Amino acid sequence: MKQFLLKVEPVIWLLFGQGIMIGTMLLTGWVLVMGVLAPLGVVDSLSYEHAHGLASSLIGRVVLAALIALPLWKGAHHIRSLSIDFGGADRDTELATFLYGIAAVGSLLAIVAVVRL
Repeated sequence: MKQFLLKVEPVIWLLFGQGIMIGTMLLTGWVLVMGVLAPLGVVDSLSYEHAHGLASSLIGRVVLAALIALPLWKGAHHIRSLSIDFGGADRDTELATFLYGIAAVGSLLAIVAVVRL
């Protein structure tokens, strides 16, 4: 299993990097607008029909899937690195398999949920 993890490490780093980018740029703006500015009345909140129409478009589905799936990979990689920092290098293979497996399943579930919109 360790050899497999070493082979897919570039893909994991790509997903991790994109998770950081998505989490920093898009998710922060989304939380700011929908969680702070809309309740304060600074911006008009979206109606259900408008939000559903936006999420049902192709670009909306891609953005929504990215907002859900990519931060899972970022979180999995951060937890793995934290475990190694606290002396868990001897069980790194098992933990990496578990964490990246959860991220993969979560990503697939997110994609299925977004496609079914």
